[in-house]
Amino acid sequence: METKLPYYMMYPLPNLFDEDKIERRDYEYLKSMYPEMAKIILPYVEDECERYEYEESMIYDEYPDKLQLRLMSRRIFDRVQSEEMKKAEAGTWEERWTRDIVDLLLFQELMKRRNDKRRRRKRMIW
Repeated sequence: METKLPYYMMYPLPNLFDEDKIERRDYEYLKSMYPEMAKIILPYVEDECERYEYEESMIYDEYPDKLQLRLMSRRIFDRVQSEEMKKAEAGTWEERWTRDIVDLLLFQELMKRRNDKRRRRKRMIW
C-alpha cells in the first residue's frame, strides 16, 4: 500500500525561500560591518552594477571580460574621486587603496548578482 504524504510535505519549496531570506540577512549584516571607506564606495559600485542588470549582460558571461570589468571599475573610481574628494579634506584619499577597494567591491557585488541569477534560473527549471 502506498502511503500518502501530508500536503505540506509534498511541496518543500517554502524552505527554499527561507534559505534565501537567511542568506540575504547575513549578507546585509556583514555589509554593515564594512570599513568606512567601503561603505562610502559601495553605493557607487551598486549603481554601476545596476546599469548592467539586464538579461544578456556581460556580467553574466561565464568568464566576464577583464577589460570590461576594469572599465567598470575605472568609471566607479572616477565618480568616487570626483564626488567624494570634494567632501573630504585634501590628502585623505590615497588613490591606490581606493582603486583596490573599488575593484574588490565590484567583483564581490558581481559575484552576488551572478549567484542570485543562477538561483533564480534554477528555481524556474523546477
